Amino acid sequence: MNTITAASAQPTPARWSVPLALAAVYLIWGSTYLAIRFALEGGFPPFLLGGIRFTLAGLLMFGYLRLRGAAVPTRAQWGNAAVMGVLLLLLGNGMVNVAEKTVSSGMTAVAVASAPLWMGIFAAMRGERPTRMEWTGLGVGFLGVLWLNAGSSLTASPVGLVCLLVASVAWSFGSIWSRGRDMAPPFMGAAAQMLCGGVAMLVVGLATGERLHAMPTPGGLAAFAYLVVLGSLMGFTAYIWLLNHVRPALAGSYAYVNPAIAVLLGALLANERFGAGELVAMGVILLGVVAITFAKAAKAKQ
Repeated sequence: MNTITAASAQPTPARWSVPLALAAVYLIWGSTYLAIRFALEGGFPPFLLGGIRFTLAGLLMFGYLRLRGAAVPTRAQWGNAAVMGVLLLLLGNGMVNVAEKTVSSGMTAVAVASAPLWMGIFAAMRGERPTRMEWTGLGVGFLGVLWLNAGSSLTASPVGLVCLLVASVAWSFGSIWSRGRDMAPPFMGAAAQMLCGGVAMLVVGLATGERLHAMPTPGGLAAFAYLVVLGSLMGFTAYIWLLNHVRPALAGSYAYVNPAIAVLLGALLANERFGAGELVAMGVILLGVVAITFAKAAKAKQ
């Protein structure tokens, strides 16, 4: 099968595939917010950080897949990969990197947690209306995000939060826009999107005057390596796979778990403080994810 047209066109995944992919985007991506902070503090500029990260990861994955005999994407598939690379990586990840210059890693994850709500709206506009239980899960999760935000001791800047709003909307729109498009198979598609998005980020970074004026610190290089191997090769690939195999509400549910992980890691490793209110809010967020998961299971039985 040379193209991906919709989730329904895919073979039924193995029973463990969806939980494993969800664990990757839940746990790995929850930790990448702190890794981005450490990489920025270690000397990487925002867009060059993402550009080098995704170009390198894309080249590694593309080369590995070609050695295994995978077909090169068609011209149309490269075009769609370019659109996805701009939406998900340049505008999505790039704006997150810019925001984390002034916004804590925990607050960044909280702000990005609005993504599943935007995904639900964009999916509804395409006629893929979430079920009542999915809307309930989205609503509960978003209430948890608001609670975490309202009572949070994390710091934020107006410019940073605007960047995060752009990131959430662009990422969500791209995730829904991809459904039904002529895309390369998930793994090659992820490689193509990382290559296109990475090059776009490099161009923007260089055009805006970003430069690596000195060798990044050892900690910055370690964080960069973590982002390439786990954040991109594993996490991003798992997300692209999910977009082709599960409903949008479940694919986007990572954004409700990531804040809890990001806030916890920020508190443990970077002294980003939180209290009992934040813990309760994180529990509400997880309830939303549970509701979405049960909704998917119920729909699959119908």
